[in-house]
Amino acid sequence: MSARRSSLSISAMALAAATVFAPVSAQASAPAAAPAAASPASALAPAISGSEVLARAETWHPHTDQRIPYSQTATHDGYRTDCSGYASMALGLAAPGPNTVGLASSSVSTPIALGDLVTGDLIIDSTGDSNTRHVVIFENWTDSSHSAYSAYEQRGGYGTDHRTLTYGLTSGSEFHPYHPNVLS
Repeated sequence: MSARRSSLSISAMALAAATVFAPVSAQASAPAAAPAAASPASALAPAISGSEVLARAETWHPHTDQRIPYSQTATHDGYRTDCSGYASMALGLAAPGPNTVGLASSSVSTPIALGDLVTGDLIIDSTGDSNTRHVVIFENWTDSSHSAYSAYEQRGGYGTDHRTLTYGLTSGSEFHPYHPNVLS
């Protein structure tokens, strides 16, 4: 966990403790506080539109000779150059970003139906190990039958890519759609 995340987590706990342990008279006269952010990852990122997610994804030069090489250990501008680091960067989450399992957690995203996908949503396989899990950034459906979609991804053996995919579209697939909490 980064120092920035730790300090925000401690700050969030301090704020929650101050709210819980405030004198009864202060609690009665003060308006109800908004609930604290569910996660340091989402707390560190302002709301972002789908078009902003795609613009950020383009900064890693998908499907060009300047694309960022894939690595689970290297970083680019503070983000891991694996699929979850790339998705975290595109969403504007704090670097280095949560891993694939973290991106699928309720503190970062919400499961949705395939038909509800919008630009900037994620399609995630969060099962298995670090060599089998994967996340892609949904752009749009390629046809009205929703038989394939355009997506951005950071993939092993290639790096940053923008291509047509079908992950998650077959029955029993381990890929599932998620709406990031920061996506407006």
